Amino acid sequence: MWMNSSAYYGSIKKQAKFNYGQSMLPLDTEASSMRQNSVIGGATLWVLKGHDNEEYKGVAKFMTYLSSPEVQSWWHQETGYVPITKSAYELSKKQGFYQSNPGTDTAILQLNLNQPTPNSRGLRFGNFVQIRDIINEEMEAIWNGSKSSSNAMDAAAKRGNALLRKFERANR
Repeated sequence: MWMNSSAYYGSIKKQAKFNYGQSMLPLDTEASSMRQNSVIGGATLWVLKGHDNEEYKGVAKFMTYLSSPEVQSWWHQETGYVPITKSAYELSKKQGFYQSNPGTDTAILQLNLNQPTPNSRGLRFGNFVQIRDIINEEMEAIWNGSKSSSNAMDAAAKRGNALLRKFERANR
């Protein structure tokens, strides 16, 4: 089992020499009785201050192009990234993408699974990517049987907190 972003779909589809599938995150019934929405990650485009109005008009035009249903649907289907608009999702659905590529809607379904809770509505903090990697490593240890879920999550908390303290010291 491998846990990672849906954005790896395009690479896996092109490179895998074996059958594979996608599914929702596992549920530890000792920790919870129901599945919860996953936290979105993903790439980000930023527009920074300090440019003239003409440049911002160009940026707005480019962002409008990127968010069009056709471009978003294509990007989603090629990469596995979640489409940023409902219309791009609907276009992919209308084109039969999910029917001919089972599991490619898993991330979308999981993000919309239930009403978000304070622990599942998203997060923003220093060293997020590194801490996400730590969580993935500790989850792997659970799945391969080398750690109990309790020990792995304790280790993830300890390692993650160490990175948060490091970020805190560097950004005072």
